[in-house]
Amino acid sequence: MSKRYTIGRDLLIILAASALLALTSTAFAQDRGNPQGDTPLDQQLEAVLLDAGFTGRIESTLESRLGRHVDHQLADLGRLLWFDTLTGLNDDNTCGGCHSPTNGFGDTQSIAIGIENNGVVGPNRTGPRNMRRTPMIINSAFYPRLMWNSRFLSLSGDPFDNGAGLQFPAPEGLSLSSQPHLLTAQAFIPPTERTEVAGFAFPGDNDAIRAEVLNRLNGSPAYRRLFGKSFREVKDGGPITFDMFGQAIAEFEFELTFANAPIDRFARGNRNALSDDEKRGALLFFGAARCVQCHSVAGQSNEMFSDFQDHVIGVPQIAPLITNNTFDGPGMNEDFGREQISGDSADRYKFRTSPLRNIALQPTFMHNGAFTSLDDAVRHHLNVVESALTYSPASQHLAADLSGPQGPIAPVLARLDPILAAPVTLSDMEFAQLMAFVRNGLLDPRARPEILRRLVPRAVPSGNPVLVFEFP
Repeated sequence: MSKRYTIGRDLLIILAASALLALTSTAFAQDRGNPQGDTPLDQQLEAVLLDAGFTGRIESTLESRLGRHVDHQLADLGRLLWFDTLTGLNDDNTCGGCHSPTNGFGDTQSIAIGIENNGVVGPNRTGPRNMRRTPMIINSAFYPRLMWNSRFLSLSGDPFDNGAGLQFPAPEGLSLSSQPHLLTAQAFIPPTERTEVAGFAFPGDNDAIRAEVLNRLNGSPAYRRLFGKSFREVKDGGPITFDMFGQAIAEFEFELTFANAPIDRFARGNRNALSDDEKRGALLFFGAARCVQCHSVAGQSNEMFSDFQDHVIGVPQIAPLITNNTFDGPGMNEDFGREQISGDSADRYKFRTSPLRNIALQPTFMHNGAFTSLDDAVRHHLNVVESALTYSPASQHLAADLSGPQGPIAPVLARLDPILAAPVTLSDMEFAQLMAFVRNGLLDPRARPEILRRLVPRAVPSGNPVLVFEFP
């Protein structure tokens, strides 16, 4: 089978999948209430969601906020770039190596493995680790802040609005503010990250790295043909630019919007979308369990179940035995979080609140994957001090290279966010109900790995080998 035919078939698959998603999205207009009438439980949850500002319609606002339709042809180009090692100067990793469709386009590891990996994406991935767990990309079109230390953000609080500027660490600063969306600007950064894909052999600064990536793309007849389909300048003989690269990557990420979970369908009137236990769990989430205080849905949260602010939540500190990064603290086994960006010691150990949509797809939790059980991660929030002081890497079955001596926990707990200072007591039944909501009520079934696996191309335009993905 020719490479051209293989890629063409992949394009047909992705377009068919896009059409299927478009048909699915009609559910936003078709949900109906329970013909038997709302129960008191339904009425109670409806009132809570209304008070919280939750509509269940955030996905349907994507194109209106973009001001255009998603370009499926450009998105498919972004998909091929996503999985092609050509764009990583170390020639061994891609976006997909850390943001994997096996796990909601998030990490397969507790702490990410970037360059010098074994070409496997899944539980058996090996290599030097980075500093944190790779966050999920799904629904990131609605995130006003990106990354665990909030180092990429829209100053307007709206990722679709660049009017106040798009802030990045030096050397980029505000220089990417002309990009139309935060994700388009963010796409300029990963190719320059030494431990993620760039490696340490290539000399030069970020601009030099990006120039070399463009040299590779412009030197590929296959990529020039593909970019020429979406950009007239390339078709007419002009060069592929990094603006084009960023647009393609972002367009693919726009297609990875999966925010039609049972809670959304309930909010739109389908009272049968949630089980009674999930409804009671939702009431706990928005009420007695106090989850919504940080995992909020209103305003700039864009119904993503995160306030997108930075908090100290008492996460146990773990560090890998072999890493390409430099950890903080005298023992080089700490992560100072937001302080690394702000330079303010008051921000030490602060990390951005994790959005909770589709969280059941993750194999690990917290910024460093210290917890491998969703139940244990939630229990930690309910009683942070007890959880942190009794934490054991062995109990979480962490990988051997993450199971060594822990970093100090006392200074972390000394800065604990007051929101989490008082324990929350739930009965076993209440905890089970809360977990039913978090695990099932927030999961869009379209994001399951058996669906997303079709997005992995059989071949990529460069002809480089595609990484091996370990799907369940």
